Amino acid sequence: MHLRATFIAAGVALATALVVALVGRPAYPPCEAKSSRAPSARPVVVELFTSEGCSSCPPADSLLKELSEEQSLDGAEIIALEEHVDYWNHLGWNDPFSSPDFTRRQEDYATTLPDGGVYTPQMIVDGRVQFVGSRSNEAREKIRSAALHLKSRLLLTSITPSEPHSRSFELRLDAATALSNSHLDLWLAVTEKNLQSHVSAGENSGQTLEHAPVVRLLRKLQVVPSPFVGPLQVNFDLRPDWKPANLTAVAFFADARTHQIVAAGVAPLSP
Repeated sequence: MHLRATFIAAGVALATALVVALVGRPAYPPCEAKSSRAPSARPVVVELFTSEGCSSCPPADSLLKELSEEQSLDGAEIIALEEHVDYWNHLGWNDPFSSPDFTRRQEDYATTLPDGGVYTPQMIVDGRVQFVGSRSNEAREKIRSAALHLKSRLLLTSITPSEPHSRSFELRLDAATALSNSHLDLWLAVTEKNLQSHVSAGENSGQTLEHAPVVRLLRKLQVVPSPFVGPLQVNFDLRPDWKPANLTAVAFFADARTHQIVAAGVAPLSP
């Protein structure tokens, strides 16, 4: 495990102080989507913070890929988000899927999760718990536990796009569910499956790495007061290097204060 524990203390009108401790890792210089799971399965968002430059990460990537493809945990519909951080990029290999957006999201989690910190590979389930992302038994246990929490399902209905490179969805809650949180952050992610890289430098030099669904776009759209009455329309553009047949739109609501995910849904993107 590559660890950089991060402690953040913020005061009103004061600059944020950041203290970083390093342990074994580099310096930080047109229809509704139908689920393949049983109707009783609850969506569980599993985020993996990883990097192609980290030698400890490939087993975690493989584990998330397996969990996402097999969907073998009763009661859970696993929504996989593989997020590539950028703080490994200066050690010889520039991860083509990395983004500072994912690094910032990981740092935000470090302020709310018990025994948090920032390291790779780090797996976070529903914004509630974190652990080393290659620990298969722990991952399965935490996902099963998350599926027991009350969770709302978001339904994404495709809307005919105005441009060939754009996509639009109408977003609403399943009629059988409700939200009670006071304020919610609405997030949109676009993931792409079947991605791989041949790494020619850094700790994984010479390896061909295969990935779980990689997050290509992550955006906080707005703060939504509860109860959410909907529907909302979500719009975004596709990038030329994405393969539409491999893309999935993921929408989720997270508690604005704790970052815990309280509702989620997915929809494939049409070519």
